[in-house]
Amino acid sequence: MQRPPSFFDVEYQLVKIYQLNDFLPNLNSLIDWEMFRPDLNKVRAKKRLSNAGRKPFDVVLMFKILVLKSIYNLADDRTEEQIRDRLSFRDFLGLAFSDIVPDSKTIWLFSEQLKALGLERDLFDRFNAALDRQGFEVKSGLIMDGSIVEVPRPRNTKEENERLKNGESPDAVFPNPHVLSQKDVEAEWTKKGKETFCGYENHALIDEGYKFVRDYGITGAAVHDSVPCLSVVPDEPAYPDQEFFGDSAYSSEEINTKVAGRGFIPYICEKGYRNKPLTEEQKLFNRIKSSVRCRVEHVFGAMKMRMGNEILRTIGLERAAFWIGMRNLTYNLGRLVSLKCPRPVKGR
Repeated sequence: MQRPPSFFDVEYQLVKIYQLNDFLPNLNSLIDWEMFRPDLNKVRAKKRLSNAGRKPFDVVLMFKILVLKSIYNLADDRTEEQIRDRLSFRDFLGLAFSDIVPDSKTIWLFSEQLKALGLERDLFDRFNAALDRQGFEVKSGLIMDGSIVEVPRPRNTKEENERLKNGESPDAVFPNPHVLSQKDVEAEWTKKGKETFCGYENHALIDEGYKFVRDYGITGAAVHDSVPCLSVVPDEPAYPDQEFFGDSAYSSEEINTKVAGRGFIPYICEKGYRNKPLTEEQKLFNRIKSSVRCRVEHVFGAMKMRMGNEILRTIGLERAAFWIGMRNLTYNLGRLVSLKCPRPVKGR
């Protein structure tokens, strides 16, 4: 039976939408978005020369748009389309049907302004400080691991790759600027197992207890996990005898010594070698360490599951670092929702 139209149709539809998926309203209500305004206002620090023309969009509104873009891994055009099309997106942003929606160029420009100022790191740190104030301060061990973030593969010819390896500038190898603008010459190739990847790597440090990303580093995909480790691990633990967990990629005398020297207890999985296999005792300890270390895989899995297509929609290390930083921040935003609004277990 068709329901007659009424003045409250939009509210009725939103209720039905949120019965199916209440993530966005929970995210909206649990996050104090105004906390980010002091950092975001730096984008508008330059005085306007004239009051003519339309006023710029509110910085918090634009930031929330970037959060949507990051959570759902959308291109700029697709982000604009979804805001215009989806009731839940408009409700999250506080936009009525009569309100002007920022176009894709405006969305792109705002992200570029944040990137130029390196604000993704400031926003990330500000939210982590807010987590501590809400009672989510680090009270357990820290776990570090790296996850490859793929980008569209450049599809260079063998000759082009050879010229790049020989040190020729990308401008010389790809003289057509339109072609070069679509080539990520800074992305690196690597191989894990039998799979080949092209892109960058997100080196994340999470806390064992709440599984929030506490710090991170961004490198090319070919950089070994152990290289940025010491630059991401804090100079001192949050509490005495705090553990540091890592897989066998971090197994080295230097990392063990320096991590211990900073006051952490290293619980790094040991690595076997061809002529020196692991003993049964070492294998047992590795399993014990891995039972905690594996929690970092839940973090990367949650990022990939929510974003669907995990290919990073950007080109170049600088932009990749910005959007991977945004991924870490938006993961933490979503993780807070998961902790404060846990979903009921099926069958109960």
